[in-house]
Amino acid sequence: MLAQCRSCAIYGVDVHIVDIEVDISSGLPSFTIVGLPDAAVKESRERVRSAIKNSNFDFPNGKITVNLAPAAIRKEGSVYDLAIALAVLIATGQVAPKRKNLVILGELSLSGEVRPVRGVLPSAIAAYQSSAEGIITPIKNAAEAGAVKEIPVYAVTTLNDAVEVLKAQRNPDRITPAEYKDSDVGDFSEIRGQESAKRALVVAAAGMHNLLMIGPPGCGKTMMAKRLPSILPPLSEEEALQTSKIHSIAGILNGGILKYRPFRAPHHTVSDVGLVGGGMVPQPGEVSLSHNGVLFMDEFPLFTRSALDALREPLEEGKITVTRANYSVTFPSRFMLIGSMNPCPCGHFGDTRKQCRCSPRQIQAYRAKLPGPLLDRIDLHIEVPYVDWRRLSEEKPSESSESLRKNIIKAWQIQRERFSGMPINFNSQMNEKILKRFCGLSPSAKLILDSAMENLALSARAYSRILKVARTIADLENAERIGEENVAEAVQYRTLDRRIFD
Repeated sequence: MLAQCRSCAIYGVDVHIVDIEVDISSGLPSFTIVGLPDAAVKESRERVRSAIKNSNFDFPNGKITVNLAPAAIRKEGSVYDLAIALAVLIATGQVAPKRKNLVILGELSLSGEVRPVRGVLPSAIAAYQSSAEGIITPIKNAAEAGAVKEIPVYAVTTLNDAVEVLKAQRNPDRITPAEYKDSDVGDFSEIRGQESAKRALVVAAAGMHNLLMIGPPGCGKTMMAKRLPSILPPLSEEEALQTSKIHSIAGILNGGILKYRPFRAPHHTVSDVGLVGGGMVPQPGEVSLSHNGVLFMDEFPLFTRSALDALREPLEEGKITVTRANYSVTFPSRFMLIGSMNPCPCGHFGDTRKQCRCSPRQIQAYRAKLPGPLLDRIDLHIEVPYVDWRRLSEEKPSESSESLRKNIIKAWQIQRERFSGMPINFNSQMNEKILKRFCGLSPSAKLILDSAMENLALSARAYSRILKVARTIADLENAERIGEENVAEAVQYRTLDRRIFD
């Protein structure tokens, strides 16, 4: 007898509906799975066999053939266990389904328990788009599936629960959306001193500019970076869906849809695959998990050269393509890069309180670890000095994150109106053609920029970066034209181009 169920295959961020066909015929007992399955899919034979027996059903003693169609798409993981088991029960006549057009997801334990799987949110979206009548998911994944309100969700804990769903003995579950608390990243008002560095972070957030902080250990670089998400506007509905899909595929979405912009801070020992994605089963890396959010890279020069070079594509294109011999997948990766580093290997170059122990050659070699093409994609370089301990005890609070966020939201609105109908949203994404259109300078402002380029020995690549940052500063002030003071401030954010290590 032939039976059929439906499930999903995830390929990068794309989801394909998979038809699971089971045929049982007479012959020597066997259990064969075809349709380009990987090892985890093949191992489902033993899980399905034991789950059926331990759920008080009879396992057929015949030739079982399972086909996963379309056969050209590689099938990976344990997500097909539940669908295969239900198709076997239908094929043997032990279950007469009244609900047939369902998408079924779930891994089976040997006892028949249904365990959670990855990628339920994008699978629920695909199920809705394919006109499925509902989706069966593990109960721990129910909140993800419930985010797609247009499709009924049946949350199950055991194989027997899933059988009841097929027999129409259970109604769709009412999914309670996950409750997200306020983003626990601290507040800018908690930062004492460092007014110039905080201003630079506000400017960077207003135009989604990449930023590099250079300062001695203990000056507050990490503390400020961790509070950056508190001044960023919440995710829009479209952005939340995009980012949540990636987190679901990675298996780290704790139910529902993300509300706040992600903040990812990989250790400098992270592998290239961990940073940009890949592996035998293609998974998103840190650059994709920070999509529409912040990627913080502490101790920037200590990351491997290959990892730093790999950042160039996502910073330039807003996506990362992972190509291997058997597959090529693309993950979205548009994020705001925040890096931090010491001014020298010992951390005290230029410090008036402690003497630097590094030679000029060591300082130059330390800086040279950062590839030029990567620095070319960072708009702001700032120095972060020590804060005197007396200022740490000041009771006067600085401006709160909520107040700063309101100004940044206004700047974002200005940019979205400016770039309406264009494939960009922020000043940091302007190319040379768009730059000329929206970043015209008055004669006096141009004179200041020309003087800075010559007198401060700024590099040629700094020119367009200064214009982009000056445009953002003007937007924060709700100014139509870039003023002299905007250019002057933007020039101050090019520390590395002023060759402080020379």
